[in-house]
Amino acid sequence: MPHQRFPKIEILSIQPHEIRFVLSDTDTSMANTLRRIMISEVPTLAIDLVEFADNSTVLNDEYIAHRVGLLPIRYQAPDSLRGGDCSGAFLNHRECMCYERCARCSVEFELDVNFDQVAPTRPEAEQDLPLTVTSRDLKSNNDCVSPAHFLNTEEQDNAHDAGISIVKIGPGQHLKLKAVARMGISKEHAKWCPVAVATYRFWPIIEINEEACAQLTLEQKQELVDVCPDRILELDEVTGHIVVAEHAVETATFTEDLKCHQTAMKKKPEDDDFVKVTPSEDKFIFCVEGTGAIDAEEIMTSSLNVLKNRLNYLAQEVENLKDM
Repeated sequence: MPHQRFPKIEILSIQPHEIRFVLSDTDTSMANTLRRIMISEVPTLAIDLVEFADNSTVLNDEYIAHRVGLLPIRYQAPDSLRGGDCSGAFLNHRECMCYERCARCSVEFELDVNFDQVAPTRPEAEQDLPLTVTSRDLKSNNDCVSPAHFLNTEEQDNAHDAGISIVKIGPGQHLKLKAVARMGISKEHAKWCPVAVATYRFWPIIEINEEACAQLTLEQKQELVDVCPDRILELDEVTGHIVVAEHAVETATFTEDLKCHQTAMKKKPEDDDFVKVTPSEDKFIFCVEGTGAIDAEEIMTSSLNVLKNRLNYLAQEVENLKDM
C-alpha cells in the first residue's frame, strides 16, 4: 500500500498582490499540479467582446480590442474589499441559458473619450498635450466589477497615469466603444490568467559535517563560505564554526560551485563532503504574484478548490465504473 500523505501549507508572507508559502508532506506531482491549476484553471473575468462606435485614434480597432482584452478585471463581493473568486457570482457564458448575454454571465463596460471635450477641463499648460485613455475611463454596469488599475498602492503612488494605458489621443480624435467581460480560464486564453508569476522551488536541506570541518583552518572555512554565490553559509566569529546563514532557505540555488571547491579541498576523493546541500523531495517553496484581478490569497484557495473538485469528480467516475 502506498504511503499516505497529509499535505500542509505554511504561509511565509502575504500581501494582496503576492503570497509566499511552503507546501510540505507531498511530492513534486502535487506541487506541479497546484502550480498549473493556478496558471490555467482558476476562473476570472476578462473582456471577450469589443464593439466600436467611433475610433479616430492612431491605433486600429483590432489593436485597441487586444489591449482592452488584456486588462485585468477585478471582482469584489459587496461585503468584501478583496479581489475574489468570481465563479460563485457568474456563470460561464456557454452554460448560461440566456439568448445572447445577461447579468448572470457577463458585465458590460462603456468607454467614451473625446479629446476636444476633455481638453477645456485640463490645466491650460496641458490642453494641447496628448490625452492618455486608461482603464479608469471604462465604466462598468456592475458595481462589483471594475478594471484593476494598479497592482498595489505603491504602484499607484508612483504611476504617472490614472490607470493602465490603452491609447493616446490628440486634437480631433475620439474613442467610443462597448466591451463585454465574461468568465473563463487561462486554458482557453491567456487573458483569463490570474497570475503574473507562479513558481515553486525545492526546500534546501543543508547539512554541515562538523567532524570534517573541524580539520579545516579558518582560512579554508572562509573559502567555503565565500565560494557560495547564494551566500547560504556564514562563519561564526565566536566559535569559528561554519553555520547556515539566516536566509539560506530563500537564497539556496543548488549551484555546483560549493561541491567543486570541496572536492579540491579534500585529502582523499572518497572523503565525506564538508557541507552538503540537497533538495527536499517533499517540501516546496511557492511564490505567487497576481495580476490584480484576484488577490493572491484567493488565487491559492481557488486553485485548491479546483483541485478538490477535480479529485471528487475522478472518485465519482471510478465509483461509476465499479457499478457497471
